[in-house]
Amino acid sequence: MISPTSRAIILACLGAPLSLLLAVTVAGNLWPIGAAWALGVCALVAIDGLLAARPARMRITVAAPSIAPIGAGPIDAHLAFECDGAGPASAEVALETNHVLEQPRMPQQVRLDGGRGDAHAALAPLRRGEGRLETLYCRWMGPLGLAWRQLIAPLETRVAVTPDLDAVEREATLLFSRTMTHGIKPLRDRGDGSEFDALAEFQPGMDPRLVEWKQSARHLRLLAKEVRAERNHQLVFALDTGRAMCEPISGAARVDWSVNAALMLTYVALKLGDRVSFFGFDSRPHLMTGFASGTRAFALLQAQTAKLDYSTDESNYTLGLTALAERLQRRSMVIVFTDFTDTVNAELMVENITRLARRHMIVFVTFADDDLETLRSAEPQTPDDVARAVIAQRLLQEREIVLARLRRLGVHVVDAPVQRLGQALVRAYDTLRRQERV
Repeated sequence: MISPTSRAIILACLGAPLSLLLAVTVAGNLWPIGAAWALGVCALVAIDGLLAARPARMRITVAAPSIAPIGAGPIDAHLAFECDGAGPASAEVALETNHVLEQPRMPQQVRLDGGRGDAHAALAPLRRGEGRLETLYCRWMGPLGLAWRQLIAPLETRVAVTPDLDAVEREATLLFSRTMTHGIKPLRDRGDGSEFDALAEFQPGMDPRLVEWKQSARHLRLLAKEVRAERNHQLVFALDTGRAMCEPISGAARVDWSVNAALMLTYVALKLGDRVSFFGFDSRPHLMTGFASGTRAFALLQAQTAKLDYSTDESNYTLGLTALAERLQRRSMVIVFTDFTDTVNAELMVENITRLARRHMIVFVTFADDDLETLRSAEPQTPDDVARAVIAQRLLQEREIVLARLRRLGVHVVDAPVQRLGQALVRAYDTLRRQERV
């Protein structure tokens, strides 16, 4: 694409006053000189555009981090320019991004030395999601400075914008070290594990049921089994991303708090040798990752959470949880992140969780509503305050009814404030794992 520069436009526009001046001061038949001037400038623009380097000779590569934590500052996108043959001395470049990444405000000037050059663009993540570098615009002048040659290149560079996990990993490591300290012996009570670990000499206080009589007779001393909790469990995080979960609470959307808590438990579960998968749904399922194991898989699962985007659709528990049940081939721990306001909205949710709980261990994660607690416990000053307290009490009672029904079904309920949701979830996982309820 060839377009005139501002210099060429100004020169071409000078033809109009030149024609007017010649028509007024000199003989009237000389006014076409001004028009010829403008046409000559247009011809020079075309010639300059043809003399400039063709877009087909310009190659531009864009490199950006595959994962970017939100709140940790802008990320750096590296642009490398290479031109076959004689290239321009400089070029202007601009990037177009989607709504997840902040749009760079001004085009950037790049110096090209021998047809090669480098540039850097700072892109600040605005929200969690999948950021995309969609289009690259690059233009350069011809040798006369009258024409622009422009290159418009579609890009497929994707950046997974995730929560800032430095604090999450620190908290998960701290919780992991508290409960699974390396210095503790692998001896477990019968209720805490049943997988054979090693034989050891029987000591006072050990469970007599763990005594190995045949091995004791062979070695002429009393030996007992040391057992530990099983590994290689399957954990599935089922995250509701519907309209209710996208409402803000304590400065962030509920789904963002859910992702933070899920990633904290993911870090611990991968450390302990379990397998983890993510499942997202709103009006329909839209994310199902395979099961990953090992600490190296944490970055992969972290990047997949960027696909859990915000939605304005109502959550379809029947379709979402039924699709999840069809994909699970063995007993798993299914951790459901969702929220509800009353028993009417929760009826379908409880019905589908009931079917899922017949085969799998369900952990139901919901958010303690501090606003309702504040309204209920506030000292009333006006009749409106009394009405608010009564309504808040009614909603909290309905909430407790739903949670009580889930507990009677054998569902483990985690109901905690959003700031302590991750810690409460890790403690619940540790307890259920030691009790071998997975």
